[in-house]
Amino acid sequence: QHFYMAHSQWKIWEYIKRRKFITMGIPFVIFVTGSSFFMKEFASIRYEFRKNRTLSNKEAEAFGLKPVNIETIQKEMLKEIEKADVDNWVNIRGPRPWEDSKTVQSEQWDKLKKGQSETKDGNL
Repeated sequence: QHFYMAHSQWKIWEYIKRRKFITMGIPFVIFVTGSSFFMKEFASIRYEFRKNRTLSNKEAEAFGLKPVNIETIQKEMLKEIEKADVDNWVNIRGPRPWEDSKTVQSEQWDKLKKGQSETKDGNL
């Protein structure tokens, strides 16, 4: 006889040992869910202890950084867009991976200059 467990407890233990889901499946599920909680906490440490703080304009100038005015950048971008000629343009396809880019594009420009608007593919 077994000294530590009663007969009914021993039968339950034998039943548990025979079942693969109980011996391998449940520990695996616990491991996967537990590791996700652990990794969440471990990854949050990276963000909690990072020295994140914004610099004032005076502090930035002390480090040699020039503050950028967003409105002036937007105005400059609008000026560039207005300068661009968006009504008169030609769509020239890029080279395929097996083609040489310079020769393909030079051929397309030559055909365009000669007045041919389509290549043998039907594309320009």
